[in-house]
Amino acid sequence: MRILFTTILLGLFMNVHAQSPDFSKYPVYHGDDLGLTYTPAISSFKIWSPVAEVVELAFYAQPVGGEALMRTEMLRGENGTWKSSIKGDQQGLYYAFRVRVKGKWSREVPDPYAKLIGTNGMRAVVGDLRRTDPPEWANDKSPVFHADNGSMGDMPGSATDAVIYELHVRDASIHPSSGVRNKGKFIGLTERGTRNKSGLATGLDHLKEFGITHVHLLPSYDFFTVDESRLDSQQYNWGYDPLNYNAPEGSYSTDPSDGITRVREFKRLVKSFHDAGLRVVMDVVYNHTMFTETSLFNQLVPDYYYRQQSDGSFSDASACGNETASERPMMRKFILESVKYWVNEYHVDGFRFDLMGIHDIETMNILSKELHNIKPDILLYGEGWTAKGSPLPDSVRALKKNVRDLDRIAVFSDDLRDGIKGSVFVHEERGFVSGQPGMEETIKFGVVASTPHPQVDFSKVNYSKAPYSNNPQQVISYAECHDNHILRDKLAISARGSGMQELEDMQRLANTIVLTAQGIPFLHAGSEFLRSKSGVENSFNSGDSINAIDWDLKTKHRDVYEYIRALIKMRREHPAFRMKTAEQISRHLTFREDLPAQMVGYTIDGKALGDNWKEVMVVFNGSEKQRDISIPKGSWKVYVAGNKIAKSRTASGLVSVQPYSAWIFYRK
Repeated sequence: MRILFTTILLGLFMNVHAQSPDFSKYPVYHGDDLGLTYTPAISSFKIWSPVAEVVELAFYAQPVGGEALMRTEMLRGENGTWKSSIKGDQQGLYYAFRVRVKGKWSREVPDPYAKLIGTNGMRAVVGDLRRTDPPEWANDKSPVFHADNGSMGDMPGSATDAVIYELHVRDASIHPSSGVRNKGKFIGLTERGTRNKSGLATGLDHLKEFGITHVHLLPSYDFFTVDESRLDSQQYNWGYDPLNYNAPEGSYSTDPSDGITRVREFKRLVKSFHDAGLRVVMDVVYNHTMFTETSLFNQLVPDYYYRQQSDGSFSDASACGNETASERPMMRKFILESVKYWVNEYHVDGFRFDLMGIHDIETMNILSKELHNIKPDILLYGEGWTAKGSPLPDSVRALKKNVRDLDRIAVFSDDLRDGIKGSVFVHEERGFVSGQPGMEETIKFGVVASTPHPQVDFSKVNYSKAPYSNNPQQVISYAECHDNHILRDKLAISARGSGMQELEDMQRLANTIVLTAQGIPFLHAGSEFLRSKSGVENSFNSGDSINAIDWDLKTKHRDVYEYIRALIKMRREHPAFRMKTAEQISRHLTFREDLPAQMVGYTIDGKALGDNWKEVMVVFNGSEKQRDISIPKGSWKVYVAGNKIAKSRTASGLVSVQPYSAWIFYRK
């Protein structure tokens, strides 16, 4: 999560109040009918605004502009709600609300629960959600992602069986090399048979072929910074600027003005992924909103949905102008009902929570319990940190250091990320794979997924000086994501002076560490064929020239692609790399203590884990020098030799490990 707004905008968003009201005295509504309840005979509307004196509902013929067709005052309901029912079929009409508080009218806004919206999310749309269902939607099922060999008798869908692939909807298809017709759209990712100019698979076919289990989509709900009324322009954003949380982004649809179309096309994407054996993870940003004073939430219930400092000013742990107050009952209710809606209505398979460290632990655990009741193998993870300080105490927030208090929710390992490639905040700093000495214990810490292990010297780990996870299912192992410099560019900057082959070896080594570490592996789109963003850091608004995935790189670096693909296949076939408990890791993974500096090696007792590789040995060389090492007695088969997939090769005695390389050995 990066800072998206300028200082000027931040100044507009911040507001200081003499004193915040006592929000604990606000009534709490427990019903499940906030928003619109539609039938052809009657449309019923309900919003929560306990401080309102008057609430008005307005209807329009178009998504923006024009005069209201009708205005009606809503009636006060129970526990701070307001309601109105309009007889007849109102399908296709646009609507918005405004409230009067202390004699002052708010702006007109959709309510936060709006599920169908028009252009730029300024007004909601009356409509029947069943009209949004694509063909065979009722038969759509999430694919099982159990291990290929059904290892250890585990139930399908254990979190460490997942291989996550992070992708931006527009990036995936907007480049001419994608071969996709509906470029930059949800339905572009439903197309089959797309190819680059060399005939290699792109888009959805590439994702299926690659072997991953989960596609993590960068924000796909309705966000602010792309003007949906002029989609022919070169607008671009990652989408971490939320507007309407319960409707898909219009710029990814073929008709942003039609609330039905954008929903149907996102459902088509989900179903196409499911049909291809892929699960869908949504990147969600409930920790802040694009606007503060003028947000949908704040217009209807001033200040309630946000945290404040002691002086009444909005607190800003997101560094985007505000932070939401997940601990307040109606904000907690909103987040819970929103994620459940995406699972029930859109069949999504998981969520990545942006700046999850802003949210309180109790809320996150309630979400997890209810979501797991709906979908037992749902995947939940998030950033266990904030961008700035929060008035809510650290002890009750979903921070990385508190992951043991979280229920079936994982956090990203920034320890492993920066141990692999160097600090994301110090561009010139090298990491283990680019020759930085002293990173061995940090890599070992990542290998054991931040669990206790007798052979890890925690005092030498880069950030965390103690294990923080209960089990490997609580840790996301990764080397890069959309934030900061992607791996290819970080290595080019920090390892300046290295040759192209050395940089490629470093990238291969980095991804090998991620895909062999315990925990849940996470890859950024294009890393498998050395994608670059031309050195641009945090390319959230840098446009297609920087962000578009050039699918011809798959041809240019096909050997790298095939190598990463083979590692994914290996991981999915061998439970030695997917242990489920900290006890298994501590008992069955043993680090070698006879290796020289800048090397990490370990063995895994595969037989004890039900693996047909009864013994596995992994060795990483992060130095610029070739190292000769001994391997245990007997004949070993080689799966990876110097960052390359070995074919019918065996090894014994001494092995020469090339600079910046990995070796993987096994015995059946």
